[in-house]
Amino acid sequence: MSRFFDANSPLLRFLTKVADVMILNIVFVATSVPVVTLGASLTALNYTAMKIVTNECESVTGDYFRSFRANFRQGTLLGLAVAFLALVLAAWYVAVETLDISPLAQLVLQAICYLVAFRVVLAALYAFPYLAKFENSVREVLNNSRKMSLRHLFASLTLLAVTALPVVITVFYPAATAYGLLWFLIGFAGVAFVNGFVFTSIFAKYIAPQPNVSVESAGVA
Repeated sequence: MSRFFDANSPLLRFLTKVADVMILNIVFVATSVPVVTLGASLTALNYTAMKIVTNECESVTGDYFRSFRANFRQGTLLGLAVAFLALVLAAWYVAVETLDISPLAQLVLQAICYLVAFRVVLAALYAFPYLAKFENSVREVLNNSRKMSLRHLFASLTLLAVTALPVVITVFYPAATAYGLLWFLIGFAGVAFVNGFVFTSIFAKYIAPQPNVSVESAGVA
């Protein structure tokens, strides 16, 4: 029986990760209250989640705030850039819906809008984890995220499913998530943790032995 409570037992390791993810979720929610910090918070969330996945996390709060401070400016600018793209797509959709054009033309414009939105969403899924892992300008982050999301399309669809499924469940079956309370307990960090397995696998392909290598030099084209 004592082996179940040994520090290196599978049960204790599992419970430790669950506790780390819950702590990470609380810190993320707290630092995201000022909406302007959401970009930096998402970067730090993904940075720490990937650390937990690779068993390199020594302190959840320590790793989180280290990334939060280091990427505050870049993360904030990236968050604003993603928000701007979302607003442009929303405006495009509203314009298409209100234009007095033929049904066929409207259908074509809607299809283009949905396709562009799909590409933006996939790139946005990569953007903050990418910033957490590599040092690039905001433009390079968005550009390389777009390229990665297309190059690793199956992984991108997996990330999209993992991210979207809890949202769909919350909207259509709110009781299953205690009417959204699970998001504040473990939800955000839980999604980042699961996605962290995919991101660490993808990013490992672009990391050379020397530190601080950018994806540009690692061969994303």
